[in-house]
Amino acid sequence: MTEEISRLRGAAGEINVVRPIVVGVVNATPDSFSDRGDRSTAASVAQVHEHLEAGADVIEVGGESNVTNRPAVTAREEIDRVLPVVEAAVSAGAIVSIDTYKPEVATAALDAGVSIVNDISGSGSVEMLEVCAARGAAMVVMHTEVPPKTQKWDESLYPDGVVDRQVEFFESRLASLAAAGIERDQVVIDPGPDFAKTPAQTVESLQGLDRLNELGCPVMLAISRKDFIGALTDRSPGERAAGTFAALAFGLEHGAKLLRVHDVRGTVDFLKVWHALQGEDPVPAGLRIAEEIRRNPTAGNGLG
Repeated sequence: MTEEISRLRGAAGEINVVRPIVVGVVNATPDSFSDRGDRSTAASVAQVHEHLEAGADVIEVGGESNVTNRPAVTAREEIDRVLPVVEAAVSAGAIVSIDTYKPEVATAALDAGVSIVNDISGSGSVEMLEVCAARGAAMVVMHTEVPPKTQKWDESLYPDGVVDRQVEFFESRLASLAAAGIERDQVVIDPGPDFAKTPAQTVESLQGLDRLNELGCPVMLAISRKDFIGALTDRSPGERAAGTFAALAFGLEHGAKLLRVHDVRGTVDFLKVWHALQGEDPVPAGLRIAEEIRRNPTAGNGLG
């Protein structure tokens, strides 16, 4: 039986992961695949506060979208995008993660108080490992077979199965991290939904979460609004909430610890009901619904 994972050690201290952690996504970039509208620094800072008020446990800030039809931005531009948002999140008392594969960006963010580095390149950069090891940062190691901002759909890519390849990949990465001084209690594993995976391969990957849990690191579910959900449901990113919650429910059943989501409020509500039904949170016998929220108000008099 896999030993229960209870903590994640980051640059700003330990994070309790006995219960699921909600990681609220803040895209400080104008070309996110799922966020539209005002993408200014002020709007990103406002989103930080909205996520925290909604109950996010961690704020993750990213300054470069992984969309494949836009060029990569320079480290300097990415730093300029994320640093004010990171500083605002740290000032608000948040545990902060930076979504970057550039060591220069990670360094600037860690200097500003970030605790976790989420490296979507697969954490193969020696320089990135040195930066994170020197600062005591936690690292999210994501499985991918392609460089950032590229995509690959190849039904023959995993001849021995996606999960066998992922286990091999993560064991190799964990050995490299350990050699650099980053221990397993500082590492989060992300199976990388959609990254070098067809929808069928992503589903197969998530069905193998039990095996990934055996590696002894908390697992992140970064499935919010992803393409595989859109392919299954024929929905655009803004219409993928139901599919996202279904994937979260499955992941929780199979030991996922960190839930990386855009809809923090909806995810927190989902978890409240989840914990109650699991018997993890008591439901008082005297609990009743408030009259003002029993029904939707009518346009005329506000009464249901």
